[in-house]
Parts: sequence; C-alpha cells; structure tokens
Amino acid sequence: METAPPAELHALRASACRLDPARALRSVDDAADFLADRGMLTRTADCALPSLFEACHQPPYRAGRGGFADWPETAYPWFWELAHRDGVYELAIHGGKKLLVTEAVARLADPLCRAELARADAGTGDPARLLRHLATAGPSAVADLKVELEWDAAGLRRARRPLERTGAVVSHGVTLPGVESGHVHSSVLARWDQVMPEPSPAGSLCDLVVAAVRAAVVAPEAEVGSWFSFTERADAALVDGLVAAGRLRRPAHGWLALR
Repeated sequence: METAPPAELHALRASACRLDPARALRSVDDAADFLADRGMLTRTADCALPSLFEACHQPPYRAGRGGFADWPETAYPWFWELAHRDGVYELAIHGGKKLLVTEAVARLADPLCRAELARADAGTGDPARLLRHLATAGPSAVADLKVELEWDAAGLRRARRPLERTGAVVSHGVTLPGVESGHVHSSVLARWDQVMPEPSPAGSLCDLVVAAVRAAVVAPEAEVGSWFSFTERADAALVDGLVAAGRLRRPAHGWLALR
C-alpha cells in the first residue's frame, strides 16, 4: 500500500510542474522555458509527468464538448508551436501519445530508438516496407506516402503506429495549403536515424527513467513501467537497480524521487 510522500516533495512538485495556478504559463515562451526546465512534457495530464495543458490553468475551449474542446481556451496551439522550435523533439514513445522532449532527453532515448529501428528494419510486413521506403525517399509527407506506397489512410496508420510508439519513426506536424482555400494539418514521417543522424554517445532506459522522475519531481512507482512504450520495459528490477545504485530513492513506500 502506498503511503504519502513528504509534504515538501508535493510542494516542490506543485511549483516545478506548475500545478499551482499562481505559476500558470502565460505565453508560449513561458512554455518553452517550462519544457527546458523539466526536459519532457505531455500534452494533457495523464500521469505524474508534467503536462503542458495542465500548467496553463485555462478553461476549456468549449466546455462539455469533450475531445479537443477540452483543450485550453487560448493556449491549445502551444504544443504545436513548441514542437516546431529548434532543439525540441515531438515523440510518440509515451504509449503512442505525444511527448515533447528537449534535445538532451532525446539523446538519452537515442539508443532505445535506434534499437527499435534496427529491430523493425529486420522485420517483415508493412512497417518494414515503410521504413525501407523512408530510407530511400527521405522524410516524406503522409499524402506522398499514400500515393507512393499505394496505401489508404488506414493502411498507412497501421504501418506507422507501432513504429512511432517505439521511436523508430517520428511524425512531425506541418501545415499545408487547402485544396481550394485555407489550410490543412498533416504530418511528415521520418526514420529515427534521419531525425538524429549521429548516434548519442550515452543514454539508456535507466537514464530516461531517471530523467522522467526528475521531471515529475515525485511519482508513484507503479506508473513508471507505463511511461514509455519501448520493447525494453522499465520493470521492477530496473527500478530496484536504480534505487540500489543511488540514482533514485523511495521517499515513501510506493513513491520515487531523485536522490
């Protein structure tokens, strides 16, 4: 059974993760500083990892409608805008949900993403075919891939989803002109080795978990295994090893924090 962690850790988390309305983000530049400080941000609140939209403390765009309408009234574009800044990576390694990470954190994930890319490259089926096509054609817009691979939207989605969840492929949002007027939102897909051509000299799942606990300040231990969707899992043995090595501590039963 979990016991409550020390009150000072909760207070530190409330301040660092901007859970206190007095610390609400006021601008996209403020949000960029928040990302630089924490290292990683989810879009909406779904676990102990810091959330961009939760830190905005804004009423929903359209209350009671659900889905996108629950996003912050005026700050909803900030996630998109941050993802287009230099040194920011928009990954789907959080169980398929988008996670913004700094370059330093992306480099910690690099060996994991490369291992997943190599594993998928050696496979068969549509995911491997998509990877081979990207290797030849380079980063490609979704519309082009559907034409070149002769897939419909559902077929491309089935091929890309497992690759994005493990970081083998990265999807980057783009704005394109509409057919008649206005614009449409789409994506460009790239292999991990196209996003980060030079391998990182360091990084591992252990390093990434420590960075994630630091981002959260204090987190339920039971959550850690679900934070990242790599083939290698952050299981109890990995967490015990980090505690034994002094990289993490248990401030109370069932909770993790940095030393």
